Order: sequence, then C-alpha cells, then structure tokens
Amino acid sequence: MTQMIFVNLPVKDLEATKGFWTKLGYSFNPQFSDENTGCLVISDTIFAMLLTEPKFKEFTAPGKEVSDATKTTEVLITLSAESREAVDALADGALAAGGSAAKEPLDHGFMYGRSFADPDGHHWEVFWMDPAAVQG
Repeated sequence: MTQMIFVNLPVKDLEATKGFWTKLGYSFNPQFSDENTGCLVISDTIFAMLLTEPKFKEFTAPGKEVSDATKTTEVLITLSAESREAVDALADGALAAGGSAAKEPLDHGFMYGRSFADPDGHHWEVFWMDPAAVQG
C-alpha cells in the first residue's frame, strides 16, 4: 500500500477556503468532505483536511488552543513543482485568489521557490529543483 499524507488545518470560513483552492485548480474529495470538512486533493497521495476550527478542536488535546496562523507559524507546507514557471503560476494564482506573499522568492539557480499565505494565514511553499542537481 502506498503511504499517504493528510495534513489537517483549521480554517475560519470553510466555503471561502474551498473557493480559494478551487480558483487554483484543485479539487475536493466529496467522500471525505461535509459542512465542517473539506478534503483538498493535492495529489494521489497528498491531501489537506481543511477543518472548521470547532471540528479541528475535536482532534486536539483538551484545553489546547488552535493557533491563529495569521499571528503564529504552526507549520510550513511545501509542495514541489515541475518547473520554475509552475512555481510562478501557483504562487501568482494564490495571490490573485486572495492569498498573500509570505516571504521573498528564493532563487539559487538550481532551486527556485516562492511562498504564500492562504486566507487563513497558513504558510505554503512551492519549489522547483533542477533534476540534474538532484541526481548529482
């Protein structure tokens, strides 16, 4: 069985968050989505479970606060891209869809990356690495 990853993130407005990701070309698995949860399909093995804050709290330890990603960094989520152009397309699309730039682009020649914050403030990184650099 192929191992999968499910990143769980709290969101303030599930419909707005789903709209943001839909504008970027992503889809949601209806089998694992409802009025409190959106199962964002990133790839065949990578998913983000976008949970309303009350639903998210059901999965955390009693008494723990849900962090406000607009004020604190709870996680950096990094996605690979097929090319520099794909990095720019996703980052530019995120900004056009209501996201914000999280930091300055990174360009080391063999590796290129940009980052954005989604409407809930979660920090997403997108990077491309030259395949020759990975092999060498």
